[in-house]
Amino acid sequence: MSGRITLLVNRLSHAEGLPLPLYMSDNASGMDLCAAVNEELILKQGEYRLVPTGIAVAIPVGYEGQVRPRSGLAFRHGITILNSPGTVDADYRGEIKVLLINLGSASYVIKRGERIAQMVIHAVTQAIIKEVNELPASARGDGGFGHTGSF
Repeated sequence: MSGRITLLVNRLSHAEGLPLPLYMSDNASGMDLCAAVNEELILKQGEYRLVPTGIAVAIPVGYEGQVRPRSGLAFRHGITILNSPGTVDADYRGEIKVLLINLGSASYVIKRGERIAQMVIHAVTQAIIKEVNELPASARGDGGFGHTGSF
């Protein structure tokens, strides 16, 4: 495995008894995040809700947390993340919440402790912004949205 960082995690009072984020295999990229709901939450077809995880984190400077959907929930039930990937900045210290949406054909029940998302810790680079009057030319130019061809 490549380099490791230390992720400081604060379990909030409403997450008592729930697991901390966990990598489900030795080479997993994302750690699973659980729902810290006190009672079952029904997510109706087409509905979206902000679901608490019961944790706050301190991500090291130079990194971000990317909150991504779980493929099994998306495939089996149409449950995904509305703002995917959600970004957890290194200076954010509030509770991580996941904006789930039900794109499936039926209501879905979210239970306490259910794995609802995964978070990948990723290195980031901040750009230095420099305004110019003209950009350098490229082979593609200003062609966008399908301009590079189709399969």
